[in-house]
Amino acid sequence: MDDLERRIAQGRGDQPADLVLRGGRVFDLVTGAMIGGDVAICGDRIVGIGADYDGTRVIDVTGLTLVPGFIDTHLHVESSLVTPFEFDRCVTPRGVTTAICDPHEIANVIGLDGIRYFQQASEHLLMDLRVQLSSCVPSTEMETSGARIGAADLAQVMGHPSAIGLAEFMNYPGVIHRDPAAMDKLRLFAGGHIDGHCPQLTGRDLNAYVAAGIRTEHEATTADEALEKLRKGMRVLIREGSVSKDLDALQPILTETTSPYLCLCTDDRNPLDIAEHGHLDYMIRRLIALGTPPLAAYRAASLSAAEAFGLKDRGLIAPGLRADIVAIDSLEGCHAQMVLCAGRVVNDAAFAGRGRVAPVARNSVRAPRVEPRDFRCTGNNSRTPVIGILEGKIITQHLTVQIEPEDGDKRPDLTQDLIRIAVIERHGRNGNIATGFVRGFGLARGAIASTVCHDHHNIAVVGADYADMALAANRLGQIEGGFVVASGGQVLAELPLPLAGLMSLQPFETVRDRLSDLRAAARTLGVTLEEPFLQLAFLALPVIPALKITDRGMVDVERFEIISA
Repeated sequence: MDDLERRIAQGRGDQPADLVLRGGRVFDLVTGAMIGGDVAICGDRIVGIGADYDGTRVIDVTGLTLVPGFIDTHLHVESSLVTPFEFDRCVTPRGVTTAICDPHEIANVIGLDGIRYFQQASEHLLMDLRVQLSSCVPSTEMETSGARIGAADLAQVMGHPSAIGLAEFMNYPGVIHRDPAAMDKLRLFAGGHIDGHCPQLTGRDLNAYVAAGIRTEHEATTADEALEKLRKGMRVLIREGSVSKDLDALQPILTETTSPYLCLCTDDRNPLDIAEHGHLDYMIRRLIALGTPPLAAYRAASLSAAEAFGLKDRGLIAPGLRADIVAIDSLEGCHAQMVLCAGRVVNDAAFAGRGRVAPVARNSVRAPRVEPRDFRCTGNNSRTPVIGILEGKIITQHLTVQIEPEDGDKRPDLTQDLIRIAVIERHGRNGNIATGFVRGFGLARGAIASTVCHDHHNIAVVGADYADMALAANRLGQIEGGFVVASGGQVLAELPLPLAGLMSLQPFETVRDRLSDLRAAARTLGVTLEEPFLQLAFLALPVIPALKITDRGMVDVERFEIISA
């Protein structure tokens, strides 16, 4: 028999199934019913439910509830700070069997080779890693990145089995004002899936953006914003990352009525947060605890996600679909006891049997050596733009504060929680250094520096002391990028990220422990933010309102222009 005939024969019971899950209940995401009986699996496909089956192999799941594998609809693996292989090992045991990623972080450092690295890695993982093609490298013309990717470049990497479509189109002004380069990319993917990114866009501008064929969007931070996008035909991806925490605000709109059009995503979540809280499993628990019906929560985590991205072979535990199954303790608990990816049990032996791909983008930090004097802010206008952090969000405030120059420098003022922020170009292109002010870290001494600096991934550094800022920034060049905390002329903690200055080559457990050390070191400097490192990274992303900074200066995102510091 060929595979088709074997599936039919095993589904009918004419042959023993390759694998039978016995004793559990299937949660049906169409009707909300609990279905008793066995689940029969042939190869990578489910072939039977709700009946008794013989199996070549039988796994007892008595007392457990079986739900479809979870689908993270938008994330950047690089923001987990580990390779795709370690990301797989970190989150797949929690029930994430499909992840739709945008590799634009590494693409901003090394271009198409970064996308190819993810495509090659996807061929060896247990989870199904879908690699969207990065739409905005760089995200704007107001930053210096390590690479540029146009429509002709994207055409070279289309057609890989991991592909779904075009990743988040962050340059929403380029769409609504019909920038030629943006139009070329949209035309290249016309009729396919195009993922969106349009924070706080509304009215006719939103109409124009959606009219371009953009169908999914993860930047809604309020219920009203999400509802307008839903009413205009977009699928809204509810996000809960390490910094961008939008779940509580959007939870009230997730009902059994709206759940077919709402999905879940993490966007940027690191191993320490995953260890302490969870991944999509945490989102499901939190939603149900806040009052979301379990049917709506689990639909958003799998079936709705599969439908939104055209993955017709998954999202339900039903005959003919991929055997992506999570056996959980309860709908409310959502603690995975066993996970199957395409019929394979997820365990240490399965991870050990994966193929490998050689790491790329080593020695990518080519920043100039900096001195304390480089962080002076020499403007003579006391009216000073200040980035105001909103904890739990990547949007910021555009504040204006009076800071009087002293000896030709507007210095940090710790009494007002005003510290220096700087971005240093690190790709070896121009050596730019831009400085400004930020409020919200609570930092009272020392400095924090990072090469995880969305999306251009130059060096971002904040500090109360220029010498410590220089020490932290220069140390990043020595360790091939990562995170550094410094104070009093000493490095207190660091995490090397030698793969593109974004990812560690260590196991995710090591990265988790190093992040814990970094967080503790940051607190000794007075930092009050729960996640200061990724919060810092987003202060340099000039497509998220309202005020940001790149290596070219302070950026008024609402006016989409560089302004004087």
